[in-house]
Amino acid sequence: MFCLYLHIQIKTLIHHIMTNLINTVDVHTVNQLADERKGKFRFITKCRAGFMTISEARDTDNEYYLTYPETLLTAHKKGALQTIEFQPEGSPNYFTIFAKKGNRVVIIDRLILSHLTVGTINQLFNNTNLYSQEQYAAVGAKTWADRAFVPYNVPVEA
Repeated sequence: MFCLYLHIQIKTLIHHIMTNLINTVDVHTVNQLADERKGKFRFITKCRAGFMTISEARDTDNEYYLTYPETLLTAHKKGALQTIEFQPEGSPNYFTIFAKKGNRVVIIDRLILSHLTVGTINQLFNNTNLYSQEQYAAVGAKTWADRAFVPYNVPVEA
């Protein structure tokens, strides 16, 4: 019974966070990870020689990536990650949850976007369209630890 209650609370929190996204950089969002709790991840990266390579996440990493979605973007060196695909459990198909075209992020999942911090963008994606001081100001982000697409509500002292 407690697990059911906890599951409902987590889904409510995720829904609340994901409906309150502020996206001033106009990156296209998809919603593949919202209801999924199991599945496989596949990364397409560019190696030093310039060609693309595909690697699949280990089974133990898949659970970690679903728990902490921002770590999907930090799993590879700066500039190497091109695409992340997700295969829900029981499905034969992979769905794109992150895609980059040149220096422009064209697709990102809403769950990843809701967990993305200013520090991750400043370190790994500072030459892409995700890096925007206007975006940080729109959500009230002040430090690198603040989330970049979820409004930061500062409590007002009386």
